[in-house]
Amino acid sequence: MLHDGRVGVAVLGCGRIGSMHADLLAGRVAGARLTGVFDVDVDAASAVGRRLGVSVAATVDELVEANGVDAVAICTSTDTHVEMIVRAAAAGRHVFCEKPLALDLDRIDAALHDVERAGVALHVGFNRRFDPAHRSVRDAIANGEIGDVHLLRITSRDPAPPPLAYLATSGGLFLDMSIHDFDMARFVTGSEVVDVTATGTARDPAIADAGDIDTAAITLIHENGCITTIDNSRRALYGYDQRVEAFGSGGLVASENAAARAVVRRDASGAHEPPIADFFLDRYATSFVHQWEDFVGRIANRRPPSVTGLDGRAPLVLGLAARRSLDERRTVPVAELDPKGPKSDGAGQ
Repeated sequence: MLHDGRVGVAVLGCGRIGSMHADLLAGRVAGARLTGVFDVDVDAASAVGRRLGVSVAATVDELVEANGVDAVAICTSTDTHVEMIVRAAAAGRHVFCEKPLALDLDRIDAALHDVERAGVALHVGFNRRFDPAHRSVRDAIANGEIGDVHLLRITSRDPAPPPLAYLATSGGLFLDMSIHDFDMARFVTGSEVVDVTATGTARDPAIADAGDIDTAAITLIHENGCITTIDNSRRALYGYDQRVEAFGSGGLVASENAAARAVVRRDASGAHEPPIADFFLDRYATSFVHQWEDFVGRIANRRPPSVTGLDGRAPLVLGLAARRSLDERRTVPVAELDPKGPKSDGAGQ
């Protein structure tokens, strides 16, 4: 039951992404109300609570079970996601969970089963679906504006690698970074992936020592015959490079990087454009707001989520296939990783 006509959302995890979500819920998302926060780092939670004027829970259960909580935003480390999903669902709370849901399929399937049994909604935080530019590419394909889609190209490059401590629990490049691109490939083309081929290397010795890569090229073959190519890098010195291009029988449509400032200088040496965004929170600020508005609107109107548990599961399968392809230097059929497909029909389908 909604209180004062708004969806009450509690935030679990007050790191960089959790703090950002709390800020949005407290002041920028129509129809939402931030009810409280929790983090095992008491100082981090207290700082967010003081800044936003909300309560800081002493335990997870205290936060989840508090009066006025309709949904829980899970922004904790990946290895805790399933536990938090299950606890929130058991309390009858709808769930917003950051990606990835988990790092193995069995844990995801168990969580989806519990969510379905509890009768709550589960939305997975693939915010790039809500970016206006990327969504325009998807809409152009869905509306037949470029005919049959033949090729999709996704460029996703970070300005700098994350801390090594983060890499230790994130699942690596394919399950942490590329997973967004795997989701975009499914979303934009509207077609599932059947084969995955991945190559990659670590140009940073520290990342190599951690057992991961920082540079990758991935090819996906879709059921509808479309070929998607993805290129990833952890170190783009010129900014946060995010582009999607679709080529079809009737033309091409693409999303480009937005400039940090709307100004261009021209002189005798040529044209000088401003840099692109240097941080994902800057590049995708609008998409995060749109994502929350979609989630709380669907909860308020008792509609199923637009990014379901199965949408969270499918990119993980592709990430696992990419890692196997890299390790074994071969194309990996998706069915090899997931021969029977999803073990749950998800929540809110």
